[in-house]
Amino acid sequence: MGDAYLWTKTFHIVLVASWFAGLFYLPRIFVNMAQETNPEVNARLLGMADRLFRFMTILMVPAVVLGVVLWLHFGIGRGAGWMHPKLLFVLIILGYHHSCYTLLKKFRAGKNKRSHVWFRWFNEVPVVLLVIITAIVVIKP
Repeated sequence: MGDAYLWTKTFHIVLVASWFAGLFYLPRIFVNMAQETNPEVNARLLGMADRLFRFMTILMVPAVVLGVVLWLHFGIGRGAGWMHPKLLFVLIILGYHHSCYTLLKKFRAGKNKRSHVWFRWFNEVPVVLLVIITAIVVIKP
């Protein structure tokens, strides 16, 4: 397929890995924010969460765009049965990203009602989704 395909795939993988690093870490910040009682520390954590979310979104957009390019332009997975479940799980992870934004807005407004335990479980979701998506792409069931 050539160099363009290989570079597109390379950048897609790097951007997805970087985006997921943020998806793994942001809920950990939420865990700490849900436990923290010191307003100064909470303000610092909120600033970290805001910056991380912005950076995650900057990584997410080209990751998704390059994935679409691989699919539509280079034909990766076109007509293959595994692509439909992969796209479903990509939509779910995009929903998870959006739910992180919703939770961040609640923290900003001082309206978080969820416990640190809930956020610990919430933190596991992207790990499970990454395993599922990777298995679909590699195994191609």
